[in-house]
Amino acid sequence: QQVAAGAVSVTQPIYLGGKLRALYKTAKLASDVSNIKYEKEKEDLLISVEEAYWRVLSVRHKQQLAEQYVKLLEQLDSDVNAMVEVELATRSDQLKVSVKLNEAEMTLTKVEDGLSLSRMLLCQLCGLPIDTRLTLDAELLDDIPVDTADIQAEAAEAMANRPEIRQLQIASNIYRQKINIERSALLPTLALTGGYGFSNPALTHGFENRFRGLWSVGVMLKVPVCHWGEGIFKVRAAKAEALTYQYQMEEAREKIELQVNQQTFRVNEANRKYELCLRNLEKANENLRVAQVGHKEGVVTTSDLLAAQTAWLSAMSDKTDAQVDIQVTRATLNNILGK
Repeated sequence: QQVAAGAVSVTQPIYLGGKLRALYKTAKLASDVSNIKYEKEKEDLLISVEEAYWRVLSVRHKQQLAEQYVKLLEQLDSDVNAMVEVELATRSDQLKVSVKLNEAEMTLTKVEDGLSLSRMLLCQLCGLPIDTRLTLDAELLDDIPVDTADIQAEAAEAMANRPEIRQLQIASNIYRQKINIERSALLPTLALTGGYGFSNPALTHGFENRFRGLWSVGVMLKVPVCHWGEGIFKVRAAKAEALTYQYQMEEAREKIELQVNQQTFRVNEANRKYELCLRNLEKANENLRVAQVGHKEGVVTTSDLLAAQTAWLSAMSDKTDAQVDIQVTRATLNNILGK
C-alpha cells in the first residue's frame, strides 16, 4: 500500500519585539539617504556648471582684451614704421614693436584655443555635444556684473540646509533602529499559525483510500531563556556605532562652521581685490593716455609706450580675474550654505 501525505502551514507574526517596525523605519530612512545623496550630487554638478560658466565668460573677455591689445600694437607698429621712414625712430624701436605684436598675436591664438576648450567643458557638464556653439547671455555685456557688498557668515543657515548634516542625522537614526532590531532578539515573540494537513489513505474514519485532511489554528509564543550574553553584546555594539555617528555629526558641524567662515572671508577678500584692481586700472588708463600723447609728441620713447600698454593689459586682465573671482566665491559660498 502506497502512502501520500502533505501539509501547508502559514505563520503570521503578531509581535516580534519591535523588529518589524524598526526594519520598516530603517528602510524608509535608507530611502531618505538615497534622496539626500542625489540632492548632493545635483548641487555639486550645479556649482561645477556655474564655475565653468564664469570661466568661459572670463576667457571670452580676455579674448576681447587680447584683440584690443593687438589693435593697439598694430597701430603702434604702423606709426613706428612711418617714423622710421622720416628718421624719427630707430630700427631697434621698430623691432621691439614687431616682437611685441608677434607675442600678442600668439597670446590671442592661445586665448582663442582656451575659449574653445572652456566651451567644450561647459557643454560636457550640461550634457550637450561638445561641439555645440553656446552663446552666453553675459557675453553681450561690456563688463562682467558683480556684487561687491560685504557679507556676514551664516553658519546656522548652513547647518539647517547642508545635506551632509541631514545625512549624518539619518544615519544616526538608522543605527538607533539597529539597536531596536538587536534588542528585539531578547524579547518574546508572538505569532498566529494555521495549517492544513492531508494524507492518503485518510486516518479520519479508520483507513479510507482517499485524500482527507485536518485544519489547524494556533498561537505560538517564543520566549528567549538563555542567550549566553550574545544579544547584550550586539546591543552594546549597535549603541557604540550610533554614538560614533553622533561624534561624526558634531565634527561635521565644526568643519562646516569653519568652512563658512573661510569662504565668507574669501568673498570679502575678493571684493577688496576688485576695488584695488579698479584703482590700478584707472591709473593704468591714465598712464597709457599720457604715454600715447607723449609718444606722438616725441617726448616718450617707444619702450616706455610699450611698458604702458603692457601695464594697461595687465590691469584689465586683473580686473576680469577679480570679477570672476567674486562670482565664483559667491557661488561656492551659496553651495556651502546649502542654497
